[in-house]
Amino acid sequence: MTVATIENRYGSLASRVYHLDKPIGRSFGDIEFYRERLGNCREPVLEPAAGNGRLLIPLLESGLNMFGFDASPEMVAFCEEECTRRGFPTPVDIQTFEAFSYEHRFEAIILPAGSFQLIVDPAIALRVLDRFREALLPGGRLIIDLDLLACLADAPGRARHWHDGQDILTLQEGSVERNFMRQTMLSQLRYELWREGKLVSTEMELFHLRLWGLTEFELALRIAGFSSIAIFGDYGRVARPEEAGQTITFEARVGGELRK
Repeated sequence: MTVATIENRYGSLASRVYHLDKPIGRSFGDIEFYRERLGNCREPVLEPAAGNGRLLIPLLESGLNMFGFDASPEMVAFCEEECTRRGFPTPVDIQTFEAFSYEHRFEAIILPAGSFQLIVDPAIALRVLDRFREALLPGGRLIIDLDLLACLADAPGRARHWHDGQDILTLQEGSVERNFMRQTMLSQLRYELWREGKLVSTEMELFHLRLWGLTEFELALRIAGFSSIAIFGDYGRVARPEEAGQTITFEARVGGELRK
């Protein structure tokens, strides 16, 4: 039996559970939203923290020129496998928020499902926003989903399980720390793989997030040089999020005309 512990790792069991729970094309309203917002893009679009390709692959299928990266080799492997299965090239690689690099720039950069919140240090988050701006074409857009600060008060802990052939995978979530001053939430996740009634392997991961306020993140975007900022609630279903549990989406633009 193997045991591993790391923060925001998305190791072998975590990525396998993610792929079972959030398969390619599963939408929370975000796939339709991003497909509509990106419908006029003719230049490449980048999805940092693309994971298993849940959203990237449907956008590829819509005809968009998608690129993506993720820090987890296991997640990238799932995405590559699913792209190959559908006859697509595999425009994903292993990179990080802080060090990603491409030879070309992008018409849009998207971060659905709160993945930007994996950057816990606000100083690093501001530097990453700078990197996003530099990676965009003039007139390009950054679109980011965030959870509301109210999530800090969510009740901790739950247990779940998934069947994968003869295997059973389980996840026990437990709250470790909520820091209201720093707006961070640290949760302990225990993944287990069971086969024929026996525990085969276990992974323990610490899942660390930083939440943002509406005005706070708008100011962060402006500090990073973005303008024309729009805020959507629940993927456009409400004009602006005002209630706990809603998803915030920021769309901001780099100044200048988009190059054709």
